Amino acid sequence: MNRWIFGCFASLLALCCVTILAFRWAAHLREAVSFSVGLPPEGQLIDTAQGAVFTVDFAKQSAPRVVFAHGTAAWSAIWRETMLSVSNAGYQATAFDMPPFGWSEHPDRADYSRAAQADRVIALLEALDDRPIIVAHSVGAGPVSEAVLKRPELVSGYIVVSGAIGLSDRGNPKQPPHLLRNSTIRELATSITATNPMLTGTFLRDFMYRKEAATPELIDMLRAPMVREGYTNAVSKWVPELFTTPRDALSLDPTNWEALDLPFAVIWGAEDKVTPISQGKELATLVPNAKLTILEGVGHIPHLEAPPEFAEALIDALKSMAPPHTQELEQQ
Repeated sequence: MNRWIFGCFASLLALCCVTILAFRWAAHLREAVSFSVGLPPEGQLIDTAQGAVFTVDFAKQSAPRVVFAHGTAAWSAIWRETMLSVSNAGYQATAFDMPPFGWSEHPDRADYSRAAQADRVIALLEALDDRPIIVAHSVGAGPVSEAVLKRPELVSGYIVVSGAIGLSDRGNPKQPPHLLRNSTIRELATSITATNPMLTGTFLRDFMYRKEAATPELIDMLRAPMVREGYTNAVSKWVPELFTTPRDALSLDPTNWEALDLPFAVIWGAEDKVTPISQGKELATLVPNAKLTILEGVGHIPHLEAPPEFAEALIDALKSMAPPHTQELEQQ
């Protein structure tokens, strides 16, 4: 009996190993598109001091610019519907891909710490050189907040959408699980999970309260960058930051938020289980004259779950920060 049990266990273990290696090999075969090749036609690369950044623009001449930063495993196209609404309201909408996700250049030195990502945001804002209002969602709000607090003169307003900033972690810092500190194990785990196109829809629905918003078209869009050369390797190097509380981060010190002298707004889904609404309320309480909007019946991704309601709340916040460009102004 013991031999039979041991044989079953050994067979199961061997099957697991083969399955894991198969997923990694599948990722290797899939990731065959070199950097700057096969870029989505609606976007372009912008050279910055921190490498080339892929951006998508809904341009409106002479209009105030609004820059959008995405969250985990997303890229600039996730803002497409919101950008169209914002452009129609009289603003120039620009979304960018934050490495390692999307189509931006992967850094030679694979540093994805909050400070390093903030430097990439700063480099983009310096390249744009027009003091936009910046909008950041989820994990993207960590580095964007760091950039805004470090260089507030580069923007004219800031809007956080269900931001994963981690203010509540400051008293109890997080560290990555021990298994994920091993680069080989982490890369194999990434190929099974984060860069596995078969799980993209599952993960997306896990972040949503309105599950029906995870349409096949949206899932296909999120999968698109998974063909990039070295994508799994790059994402695996980013993964530890998802579990790490950054030391000495400006964005984790409440006094820095209290001193922020910028138009500021917070938009949150009432049913957000990833970054609970209490985090949004805390942030809005810290910043003087902050505007807080709570969207009922909405989870962690308001711009996908309730596009019209989110666009209305966002445009309302934008108008309080910068007047839109109108036809009347064009004719003057």
